[in-house]
Amino acid sequence: MSRFRNALPQLGDGLFLTDAGLETDLIFNRHIPIREFAAHTLLDSPEGITALEGYFNGFLQLARTIDAGFVLDAVTWKAHRCWAADLGASIADLRDANHRAVAFAASLRDRADNSRPVVLGALVGPRGDAYRPEHHISAHEAADYFSEQLGWLAETEVDMVTGLTFNQASEAVGFVKAAQAQGLPAVVSFTVETDGDLPDGQSLGEAIQQVDDETGAGAAYFMINCAHPDHFSPVLTQEAWTSRIGGVRANASRRSHAQLDEAPDLDDGDPEEFGLLHRLLGRRMPSLKVWGACCGADLRHVTRIAEAVGR
Repeated sequence: MSRFRNALPQLGDGLFLTDAGLETDLIFNRHIPIREFAAHTLLDSPEGITALEGYFNGFLQLARTIDAGFVLDAVTWKAHRCWAADLGASIADLRDANHRAVAFAASLRDRADNSRPVVLGALVGPRGDAYRPEHHISAHEAADYFSEQLGWLAETEVDMVTGLTFNQASEAVGFVKAAQAQGLPAVVSFTVETDGDLPDGQSLGEAIQQVDDETGAGAAYFMINCAHPDHFSPVLTQEAWTSRIGGVRANASRRSHAQLDEAPDLDDGDPEEFGLLHRLLGRRMPSLKVWGACCGADLRHVTRIAEAVGR
């Protein structure tokens, strides 16, 4: 049974944290390979499970220490049909991976014994490359596509799903509609380029408005991820659409997506400065309730964010 599927606690008052750049942290900082950048494959070995436990337990401990809520996302970002061939996985394998990933996250939540709510989420990645949209995906096509993975997730005790690093409004519309059909609260997290626009050139405000218009404001809230605060802060004006943004998972690096793709090293930026930039965001945007990070960031960065926005 899900705990919060009918009432997400982060929609109320209080600070919520989430994790950081799981893949970049494990690969670059802890020297743990991740096959095809698909974190659910770590559940196939005792060493991978231990790595995931160590990673997530650090963030759960931080939330427990500062008395914050936590959004604990299952590692299902690439556990969908688009990646089956690359992973050498059958559709049955992917369904099982989604179920095992949620069960693993639920076990971490139950063992953590945090006093504030721990919301059990599941990540869903876009169909194709998150940085470079390979083709336009219609809302109808996306709804049909995502209904498969979201159907698997609806069978679990997950509380919500997040479309992470989405790069097209139409694909996000389909994702939200598929989640609505399954009775799952959905969050859409867009990625943007260095100019604050989506990779396909649409402005962030227009993308959020399109998703709301075509789904009856069906997303629980929106997020921004996989971009540095300097890339998106300038477009977060006082317009009404910004109040729909409820969380941020920024990159530690100021590098563009193209530069990140080509970089042989990890740019983890300056965690202290990173925290201060988030404090400025929080002062400007009271709608922000969920704070985490993305590529290049780790527990240090989220700790600095928590210290900065909690003041």
